Amino acid sequence: MTWASGERPQQEARMRALLAGAAHRWVRPLPWAVAFVLSVALLPTTIHVLSADYGLNGGVASGLAVAQTVPLLLAVVRPLQAWYVIFGADVATALLLLAVGFDERLVWPFPPPQIIGYVGLCLALGLREPRRTLLLVWLATAAAGVGLGLVAPGGTGSGTLMVILSGVALLLAGALRERYEVQRRLTEQETISEAERGRRTLLEERARIARELHDVVAHHMSVITVQAGTAAYRLHGLPPDVQEEFASIASTARRSLGEMRRLLGVLRNEETHGELAPQPGLNRIGQLAEATARAGVPVEFTPCDADVPEAHGLAAYRIVQEALANVVRHAPGAPTQVSVTEDGKLLTVLVVNGPSPVPPAAPLEVGDTGHGLVGMRERVRILGGTLDAGPLPDGGFRVAAQLPLDVPLNVPLDGRDLT
Repeated sequence: MTWASGERPQQEARMRALLAGAAHRWVRPLPWAVAFVLSVALLPTTIHVLSADYGLNGGVASGLAVAQTVPLLLAVVRPLQAWYVIFGADVATALLLLAVGFDERLVWPFPPPQIIGYVGLCLALGLREPRRTLLLVWLATAAAGVGLGLVAPGGTGSGTLMVILSGVALLLAGALRERYEVQRRLTEQETISEAERGRRTLLEERARIARELHDVVAHHMSVITVQAGTAAYRLHGLPPDVQEEFASIASTARRSLGEMRRLLGVLRNEETHGELAPQPGLNRIGQLAEATARAGVPVEFTPCDADVPEAHGLAAYRIVQEALANVVRHAPGAPTQVSVTEDGKLLTVLVVNGPSPVPPAAPLEVGDTGHGLVGMRERVRILGGTLDAGPLPDGGFRVAAQLPLDVPLNVPLDGRDLT
């Protein structure tokens, strides 16, 4: 048997017990407990009422009582099927009571135990079935109550009471079910929106990193173009084939620059403007520390004068920039240590801050854009390094990045690595 798209989950959901997906554990067994109590309490009561008060045969009364009460347990899983059995048994009981000539002072067509069980059944129906089914159930109940009431032998009629109570039960339970469905769908949408927000943030950070790396790579490509294009003038006596090779290199480099500019145009959005200043590196980190100190955060900076690739210097600068910005936002006035070291194989960036001496009464920023750590991780990942960022036991925060200097850029060429 094959299932249409979305049909199988719906069928499986309808096979589950009522309130099986409730958030609180104590709510989940509640339908079973109510159904069990109703069945145990109403079964002997119904037998006694039908046989002793209304004069039905004991065997017939027992059979009808079983049909009216035991299906309440089935109603926890399949309330509509239980309704078919109970509703048919209630109508059959009313018709049989007409033949035994009961006291006109007794309630008819639905004795009190039947009304109690039927209202409980309607609550189960309202928690599971859609509006159209609930309306049809209520119309069938009203038709039975009115139809049987037309042939009432002058006894106290209970058809109207049954119609009113069943309608109230169906309405209340249906409203509760729809409210739960709205909350569930809202939670699902919030989860999806949060995932999409995280994905969008990641893509924006990758585009921003790509734009910055473009400037670094473009600088080197420009140098290659100039050196290859002027080789014939700077180096005398070059063979013709060597001159052609240099000319080919210069032409290829110029085409590559043009492609990079077109790529950069794709990565830019309407709010992004071209950056004319050179991309910062290790030599600019000291200025970050000074600016942060002027903002009221004491910064102890250990500089590094090593000659590292521009991409590594740019990544180190951005990591320190974001880390210090987070200190200013979330731990104003906290003492901070910034160090950048290089041992020939690794460029290590370390930013550690203590707890804020005077914690702010309220967050300085409402909401979290999530760009900080996302951007740090992406820069480190592209360079094949590692990032360790997290809170410290004393209430501070630590950001440690290690960037290998001898590993090629870890940039996917097919664009599929977007997890």
